[in-house]
Amino acid sequence: MHNVQPLPVPAQAPRRYAFDVLELLVIPAFVLDAQGRVSMWNRACEHLTGVLAHEVLGTRDAWRSFYQHARPTLADLVLQRRTGEVAALYDDHQRPGGGDANLSAQSWCDMPRSGRRRYLAADVSPILDGDGAVVAVVETLRDMTAEKQAQIALEQLATKDGLTGLANRRCFDDTLHAEWQRALRQGQPLSLLMVDVDNFKQYNDAYGHVGGDACLQRIAGAVASEMRTNDLVARYGGEEFAVILPNQSLKGAAIVAERIRCRVERLQLPNLGVGKQYVTVSIGAATALAAPDTDPAHLVATADAALYRAKHMGRNRISLTLEEVVAAR
Repeated sequence: MHNVQPLPVPAQAPRRYAFDVLELLVIPAFVLDAQGRVSMWNRACEHLTGVLAHEVLGTRDAWRSFYQHARPTLADLVLQRRTGEVAALYDDHQRPGGGDANLSAQSWCDMPRSGRRRYLAADVSPILDGDGAVVAVVETLRDMTAEKQAQIALEQLATKDGLTGLANRRCFDDTLHAEWQRALRQGQPLSLLMVDVDNFKQYNDAYGHVGGDACLQRIAGAVASEMRTNDLVARYGGEEFAVILPNQSLKGAAIVAERIRCRVERLQLPNLGVGKQYVTVSIGAATALAAPDTDPAHLVATADAALYRAKHMGRNRISLTLEEVVAAR
């Protein structure tokens, strides 16, 4: 049996040999020289970006293959010693092994040529000469779009109500806390609506749980249709919904509440369980001015109390309570 000896790397051309290896990799990779020009763009990179090597070699336009608007690639940042900007440009980044030479980062890329937005993970390694100076930078890429989309889907499942598609209680609690802190910083009012379906037990008794679920879905759509971009509507629990209205006065909250009440009434969902009436909602509204020594739980309690009054007063109506909490002077 003969021993198989590895072919020697030509001593006079180690860099050319390395480039040939990169060219044959199934992993997308490109190389920038010391002047930031593309000196290698392998076939896998062509396949990923839709940009052929001859279109980009010798240019400083590697970024055009990934973004609609000018911005540096990760390799550019390393080459130009601008790694302090990585956090602002990428969703996530790290230095593998804790070293200073290599850098990894992830972000969404526009991919102008292919027209398909992709989530790419980039790994960058500088090539040094005998004196330690950077003569080139290698960037390899991994398409992690499927993994990212799966992560987003899981996150949405964790924050959305399975029946209505609205935000769930956990998302409501987190958002209310964040909006309370924002209102505190900016000195703006924060309003909250608590919306409850009237006589829902009788509706469930008359139509069954399947009918009740369909009713809640219709009402959820009606409530959500009245929201602004920054508002949040959540299923608070059972047949109760909560609406967070950032930077909204009590007067504005009352207008939104009345629009919601009317829209639900216009659905004309018959409730045979209560004398052939239509399904309606009662709404409690509260507005607060956040202060350092307060928390949003008081706003929830105030809106709940207003909702109870609306129920007590005959249902299918709104009840308002202004709760201004100001810092002690």
